[in-house]
Amino acid sequence: MKELEFAEGLAREAGKIMRENFSLGVTGMKKEWKSDNTPLTVTDTAINKLVIEAISKAYPSHSVIGEEASNLKESEYAWVCDPVDGTIPFSHGFPTFAFSLALTKNGESILGVMYDPIMDRMISAEKGKGAHLNGQKISVSSEKEITKQSFVELNTDDRMTSLRAYLHEKECYVPTIYSCVYASMLVATGEFVAAIYPYDKPWDAAAVKIVVEEAGGKVTDLKGAEQRYDGKVNGFVASNAHVHDELLRALKV
Repeated sequence: MKELEFAEGLAREAGKIMRENFSLGVTGMKKEWKSDNTPLTVTDTAINKLVIEAISKAYPSHSVIGEEASNLKESEYAWVCDPVDGTIPFSHGFPTFAFSLALTKNGESILGVMYDPIMDRMISAEKGKGAHLNGQKISVSSEKEITKQSFVELNTDDRMTSLRAYLHEKECYVPTIYSCVYASMLVATGEFVAAIYPYDKPWDAAAVKIVVEEAGGKVTDLKGAEQRYDGKVNGFVASNAHVHDELLRALKV
């Protein structure tokens, strides 16, 4: 089976679990709180386990790096997964979450899928083959600069202070969705001009890198440099490419 077909199939299996369990959220989903003050649900662990088992069977020599559990091996290939990116909204009853899976080779993202199970939106990308939403080619926005009509997803962090002030000055929209992947899906489809996150976890960024860039955008670390996606990352700036330098200048990290 081709790797992309495999990844999409796995995403749909994960999405089925997410949909079934999300319905419970409107009446109070059971969750635990981890040491980093983020929630954990049985859905996170169930999907993470599903991913490890499926990859271990289909690609036994490959590593798996997951948010809740990993299966590390000596391999140039590593699958990087966030079983439920956006567990905060997922576990509190609002539908802005997604499944994320990327295949990296020597730290470079070469394939990625992002799946919104509520709207049944599957975004996938392979190196050099473009990005697609449910089979239709997608592209980032053509906005040349940040304007009052721009949407820029920005998560709270001390390093974001100067950028937040700049965006406030530009009077653009600065929502907080609580899902790196969901916001980056909107960058890839041209709805948002950028999404900036300070996190150091690879599962927040690995699929974002390949999907947004194959849609014509640009993804770097917070300093504008390239980075590996099979280990700790220095956050990421995912943009439509046109506003990338403008954002980095304002970020000042």
